[in-house]
Amino acid sequence: MKFVPIIGLEIHVQLNTASKMFCACPNVDDGAPPNTAICPVCTGQPGALPALNSKALEKGILAGLALNCRIPEQSAFDRKNYFYPDLPKGYQISQFALPIALSGQMVIEVPENAIPKREQIKIGITRVHLEEDAAKNFHAPQGMNGRPATLVDYNRAGTPLIEIVTEPDLRSPSEAKFFLQELRAIMRAIKVSNADMEKGQMRCDVNISLLEIDDNGYPLKETLNARTEIKNLNSFRAVERAIAYEVQRQTAMYESGTPPVESTRGWDDNQGKTLEQRTKETSADYRYFPEPDLPPQDLIATREKLTSALPELPAAARRRLQDEWGFPAAAAAFFTLDEAWQDYAENVMSELGGWLESSDDKLKSGGEIMAARKSELAKLASGWLTSKLAGLLAERNLTISQVNITPENFAEFLKLLDSKVINSTNGQKLMQLMMDSGGDPSDLMETHNLGQNLKGDELSEIVKRNLEANPDKVADIKAGKIQIIKWFVGVVMRETEGRANPQQAEEEIRRQLEI
Repeated sequence: MKFVPIIGLEIHVQLNTASKMFCACPNVDDGAPPNTAICPVCTGQPGALPALNSKALEKGILAGLALNCRIPEQSAFDRKNYFYPDLPKGYQISQFALPIALSGQMVIEVPENAIPKREQIKIGITRVHLEEDAAKNFHAPQGMNGRPATLVDYNRAGTPLIEIVTEPDLRSPSEAKFFLQELRAIMRAIKVSNADMEKGQMRCDVNISLLEIDDNGYPLKETLNARTEIKNLNSFRAVERAIAYEVQRQTAMYESGTPPVESTRGWDDNQGKTLEQRTKETSADYRYFPEPDLPPQDLIATREKLTSALPELPAAARRRLQDEWGFPAAAAAFFTLDEAWQDYAENVMSELGGWLESSDDKLKSGGEIMAARKSELAKLASGWLTSKLAGLLAERNLTISQVNITPENFAEFLKLLDSKVINSTNGQKLMQLMMDSGGDPSDLMETHNLGQNLKGDELSEIVKRNLEANPDKVADIKAGKIQIIKWFVGVVMRETEGRANPQQAEEEIRRQLEI
C-alpha cells in the first residue's frame, strides 16, 4: 500500500498588543509573576463585560491582508463552549460564522533537499479569526496537600490571538516546517507578533490523514480518510517529528487492517510519539452561538486604511536583496528572518556601494564590471555576516540589535579584506576587537599590527630561512612537485601571524627557487 500524507495546520499567533483582547490588563509574557495581570473580565467574574481591543482587530486584519485573504465588510464574535480548568468563563470568545479574513493563500519556495520535491507550493488559507487565549496550567508533582496538583496562571487568559487555518495542501513534515518558518517571518515583518514558538507566541495544531495512491501517484478514492489532530506543538522540530511519527503510525494501522478513527492526540517529545487524548470534536460539540456582549465589527474603513499600509513581505524582500544588492539566495533568506539583520545588511551594502562608485573610474564606465564587483562584495559580505558575525554574536549570547559594530565600520572592515590589506585569519581577530571596543577597524588593525604589512626585505629573509631549513622539500619542488610551494606559503603565513600577503609570499618563493 502506498500513501501520501494530507496535512493541514491550525496556528495560533499571540498578538503583541499592549493590553488583552477584551480588558485593560497588560499583555504580559510568561516571566511575570503568576496571576498578577488579571481582572474580573479576563477571569470570568459574573457581570463583567468585555470590550474589544481595537489594536488587536487592526493587527488581525493586517495579518489577513499579508496572507492574501479577502477581508469581509463585517465580522462578529461567538462563544465557543467547553469546560477546562484554564477557561474561567466556561467558554472562549472566538469567531465562527463571521471571521475577519477568508480565502487566502501563501506561496512558498521549498529547498531542493525537501521530500517530496515540489519547488514551489501554494497553501490555501481557509480563514483567519480573532479569539482570546486560555489561561496556562502547571502540573505540579506536589501540591499543598502533598499530592500532585494542577495550578492555573490566569495571566495568559484573554491574551489576543489570531488563529490561522490552512487548507490540507501540505504533503510532508519538511513542507509544514518551511510553511511555519515563512509564516513566522511574515508575522514579524508586519509587526503583529514576534511569533517565537519556543516562547509560546506561536503554537501549531496539525491535522493529518493518509490517502492511498496508485503506482502513478493518483489517489484511489476522492474522499479523505479519518484525520488525527496533534495539539499544541511549540517548535519547528516538534512539528516535523510529530508528523513523521503519525505518518508511520497511521500507515501501520492501515496495513494491519485496523484503520485509524478521528481523534485528538498530544505529542510527547521525550518519548517521540503521539498519545491519544480524546476522540475528535466537531463544531457542533462546541455549541457556538453569537457573543451577546459584543456588537458586530464594521471592517470596511480599517480594511482600506491597512491595505495601503502593508509593508514589504519576506518573499518580496528576498527577491529585492538578491536583485538590488547581489546577495546569494541563502543569505537573503537568512536576513529576512529578522528585520534587524535585514536593516544591518542593507546598511553595510549601501556603504560598500558608495565606496565602489567613488573608488575607480573604470567601474563607472563598465556596467558589467561594476555588477561583477558588486556581486563579489555581496558574496564577501554575506559570508562574514551570516557565518562569522552571526557566530560571534551567538558565542556571546547577543542579538544583531546588540552588535557593537556600526554598519559603516563593518563596511570598512570588508573593504580591508577585499583589498587584501588583512587576511581572513587576522580578520576574525579584528572583528572581535571591533566588537569589544566599537572602534574603527583601520585604527585597530594598525594598533594590533594585524595588517598584511610585512616589508619586502623581511619577507625575503623569512622565505630564505625556511627554504634552507627544508632542503628535501626544495628538492621535491625542483623535481616537479610544484604543489609543495603552497606548504611553504602556509609556513610563512604562520610565522608572520598573517602579516605576509600570501600572493607576495608565493612570488618570493618562486623567485628564490628560480621557477
